[in-house]
Amino acid sequence: MTTTRMRPLSEHVGVEASGVDLNTIDDATFGTLRRALADHGILFVRDQAMSPEQHIAFARRWGTIDVNKYFPANGGYPEIAEVRKAETQQTNIGGGWHTDHSYDQVPAMGSILLARETPPTGGDTLFAGMGAVFNSLSDGLKATLRELRAVHSADHIYSADGIYAKTDQAADLKGHDERTHAIHPAVIRHPQTGREILYVNPAFTLHFEGWTREESVPLLTYLYQMAMQERFHCRVSWAPGSLAIWDNRSTWHLAMNDYHGHRRLMHRITIAGEPLH
Repeated sequence: MTTTRMRPLSEHVGVEASGVDLNTIDDATFGTLRRALADHGILFVRDQAMSPEQHIAFARRWGTIDVNKYFPANGGYPEIAEVRKAETQQTNIGGGWHTDHSYDQVPAMGSILLARETPPTGGDTLFAGMGAVFNSLSDGLKATLRELRAVHSADHIYSADGIYAKTDQAADLKGHDERTHAIHPAVIRHPQTGREILYVNPAFTLHFEGWTREESVPLLTYLYQMAMQERFHCRVSWAPGSLAIWDNRSTWHLAMNDYHGHRRLMHRITIAGEPLH
């Protein structure tokens, strides 16, 4: 029996597991991985030979699959969304800091992203640990944020006149008529660890509840600048067969767009979450 080894990817976020075949792990090993994800925000594993059916079966061990409304589905497998960029495209998906599905009433727990085709260099993903970001704030600002709720939406990103509609990703995306609006606490407690986490993000947070956009921007900008400091980040470098599971409640992520002229194809399955408090 191979022993699963864990190596932190940075001080505040991320852990890499090795010595594990995700297709054959027993319940005890799976429990170890689940705890590692809760504690570190992102779990990364290399060299996984996974068919689409195995990818789906592994995802179901984590929870109910949340079918993405915007990304193209992999042919024959509606549970699998394709995150792709062709050799001829300039725009990538997820090229700004964000938290998936914060625009939903019950945001996704996280995603399981499996690399199928990767460029020879570039295409890394950065992750930020939002528990550590919140811990770094002053006691006064923490107290203020605990009393605030924030409004989230994806309409300005994915609608027919949204950001992606003006790019060369427009033809690949769907869900232009979807309308999203959700209000969540600006500081949430992680459902498993109880840790306080800053829960706003640059892509989908519009403003604080009861505040105007103009009033909200200065504070949001300050929080984003804090979270964008490299000390809170880890970087994942992909190869075919690399797999990452991240916790949307406690992390941001950003897909680097530094591989123009090369194809990148990732298969993503999103796992449903629970109400945030």
